Amino acid sequence: MPRGAKLPRAFYNRPTLDVSRDLLGKVLVHDRRGVRTSGAIVEVEAYIGESDPACHAAPGPTARNEIMYGEPGHAYVYLNYGIHCLVNIVTEAKGSPAAVLIRALDPIDGIGAMRRRRGRAMKGRRTRLNGHRLADRDLCRGPGNLTMAMQITLAENRVDLCGDRLYIEDRGIAVGAVSSGVRIGIKVGVERPWRFWVADHTGVSGQRRPATTPYIENVLK
Repeated sequence: MPRGAKLPRAFYNRPTLDVSRDLLGKVLVHDRRGVRTSGAIVEVEAYIGESDPACHAAPGPTARNEIMYGEPGHAYVYLNYGIHCLVNIVTEAKGSPAAVLIRALDPIDGIGAMRRRRGRAMKGRRTRLNGHRLADRDLCRGPGNLTMAMQITLAENRVDLCGDRLYIEDRGIAVGAVSSGVRIGIKVGVERPWRFWVADHTGVSGQRRPATTPYIENVLK
C-alpha cells in the first residue's frame, strides 16, 4: 500500500475524544533497524486528565507520567504489569495530561516480521490457538500483542510522532460505522464510554456490544 501523509502535530493538539475517533483508519508505522511494520488503527481508548481515575495522570505529575503533560504528538510507552509494553499517543495542549491507548491494528506492512516477533515472544507458552498459525488479524489484536508484533518497547517512550521512527500516517483508508463503549481491562473509571472501534472489524480486541454510529463512509475490511 502506498505511503501517506504523516499526521502533523496539530492533529494531536485537540480534544482527546476527537483525536480518538479520528485515529481509526490511520496507520501506525514503526521503522526499526530497517524493518518497517505498520497497521491501520481499529480500536483505541481515551484517558483524560487528573479527574479520570483510570488515567496515569490521576495522581498528578510524576516522573512516569511527565510525558503526558508535555507537547502533544509524542509516544507514551509504559510496561503494563511488568509484562507488555503499551503504546499511547499524547494529546491536547501542553499542561493538559491526556493520551489515547492504541488497542488494535489491522496489519499492513511487515506481516512476516510481525509473525516472527510474535512467535519469539510466545515461545514455550501455550496460546489460545494451541500452536496453530496466527491469522493476520490476530497479530496486532490487543495492545500488548501489537507492541510485540511491531517491536515497540520502552525505547520508544517519549519519541516524537512527527519524526521518522514511530509515527502515524493518513493513507486515505476509510472506515464505516464506529462503535463506542466503556473501557476495558481497568478497575476504576469503568463507566466512561471512551473506547472506540471500527464496528464489526475482526481485529478488535474487546467486546463489540454498544451502539454503532455512522462516522466515515466505506468499510475497512
